[in-house]
Amino acid sequence: MRNAIDLVLREARIAGSGPDVVDIGVHDGRIVAIGPHLACEAPAHNLDGRLVVPGFVETHIHLDKSHISDRCTIRQGTLAEAFAETTAAKRGFTVEDIYGRASRTLVKAISQGTTRVRTHVEIDPRIGFKGFNAIRKLKQDYAWAVDLEICVFPQEGLLNDPGTEELLIAACRDGADLIGGCPYVDSDPHGHIARVFAIAEQFDLDIDFHLDFDLDPSWMHLDEVLRQTERTGWGGRVTVGHATKLSAIDTQALAAVARRLAEVGVAVTVIPATDLFLMGRDHDHNVPRGVTPAHRLSAHGVTCSLATNNVLNPFTPYGDCSLIRMANLYANIAQVGRTSQIAALLDLVTTAPAKLMNLTDYGIAVGNPADVVVLDCTDEAAAIAELASPLLGFKRGRRTFERSAVAINWPQA
Repeated sequence: MRNAIDLVLREARIAGSGPDVVDIGVHDGRIVAIGPHLACEAPAHNLDGRLVVPGFVETHIHLDKSHISDRCTIRQGTLAEAFAETTAAKRGFTVEDIYGRASRTLVKAISQGTTRVRTHVEIDPRIGFKGFNAIRKLKQDYAWAVDLEICVFPQEGLLNDPGTEELLIAACRDGADLIGGCPYVDSDPHGHIARVFAIAEQFDLDIDFHLDFDLDPSWMHLDEVLRQTERTGWGGRVTVGHATKLSAIDTQALAAVARRLAEVGVAVTVIPATDLFLMGRDHDHNVPRGVTPAHRLSAHGVTCSLATNNVLNPFTPYGDCSLIRMANLYANIAQVGRTSQIAALLDLVTTAPAKLMNLTDYGIAVGNPADVVVLDCTDEAAAIAELASPLLGFKRGRRTFERSAVAINWPQA
């Protein structure tokens, strides 16, 4: 053991493993030992019983259109306005511009303890491959700190936007990690969904839809996604994001949908900040929250995550890429108050999104990459309830960021 460890994290509380403190031994970027008082002479960080997680997992973010608030105007704060303002801003995007803005956002995520990211990248005849090429370079340049997964998708339609499908197929051929869809902006939503599944089958890719982004529960495109998932055998490989219609149905109806999602194998990403900002704009009082209850879906066996979505643009004019903050915001919106429930929300930004992304090497376990983030707290509930700061992060055993815990300067006695 003495010669097999080149880094040791001492007195760590591993999230989900109870109150005991252990040492975590790392060699050549991987975890090689976990236990009390590991005997080795490697450089050490004493964590003093702080909580450690295997890095936060961001399943839904738009790096390519982040940091454009200064180019847009928000008057109504509606979804239609956000689309219009962003579409206009896209005309001025260049590869260099996208890379610069996206890197600022990604650095925020890294500094908040995120080690895995799925980013959605728009493909259409107007933007072409600018976003795709910029984010591919970003993926390569920041591989030392974060694993970046690129989901190409048609934000402004597919069947109603000639040339988009050919570009999507070319992007999939050129290395996109998965394909997405946005059927509610298409003149033929079911046809849109069918084509996305067809492309996914052609290239053997997972799927991530933007779906059912309103508060009218009388109809759902989710039904067709579930049908196509069963037809293709793509269970466990399909995610839907937003799905705000599910916030507008009663408990019995939600339970029925949840059972169907779990049975078919469709995951759900809930995006608290964006959905809270955009939904219910036609109400002047008793404004609905419009945020799907992820914790209630999870209780029925649905794989769920909480995610950031947009940062500093018309869809979400704020954001620091902190998934701890997002989980805390969700707890407030969903009125999650019991300590055990608050603690469980940590799973929605770590282990559950890792399952959603089908990550096979995630978690603090011997043999896995040494992706470890230290939080300034000692238990899971405090991490969310008290917005615990990430103090130290490692990616494959290499330190990626650090910040000091707050120190109070008491007056002299």
